[in-house]
Amino acid sequence: MTDQTEEQTATVTAGEDFGTALQPVDQNVEETTKKLEKMTTSFSIWPPSQRTRDAVIKRLIETLSNKSVLSDRYGAMPSDEAAGVARLIEEEAFSAVPASPAPDGDDGIEILQSYSKEISKRMLDFVKSRSVKSADDGATAEAAAAAAGGKDEESSTGDN
Repeated sequence: MTDQTEEQTATVTAGEDFGTALQPVDQNVEETTKKLEKMTTSFSIWPPSQRTRDAVIKRLIETLSNKSVLSDRYGAMPSDEAAGVARLIEEEAFSAVPASPAPDGDDGIEILQSYSKEISKRMLDFVKSRSVKSADDGATAEAAAAAAGGKDEESSTGDN
């Protein structure tokens, strides 16, 4: 019987150790859960980081200066000129949208969409105005050449 009593005592002791070993694990889980709750309470994609804004500018430069749908239709521009225009477009678009998300729990997605639309709109407006200006300059040059050619004809006919 002594062997049986020792066995029961060993089992109870092991069970008690096991129970106390679980207690610190439970505390760690609770602490980790609390930390995660604090970390995940707020997530916002607006305002974008400077790195993101720089990436937007880089993409604008590529679109304006390399072969693209826009350059096929409106013409490409030199990279240095495109860099200045891209920075201006991005800054104006960034300034045109609200500085922070709505307080109702909005994560900023609507502002980001507005920012993207502003960039697209401003880029299109710029390439269109540049294209119209080039066409006007070309028309003016053609008119000047025609006028100069007309004057030469008049002067040559008047001399005869």
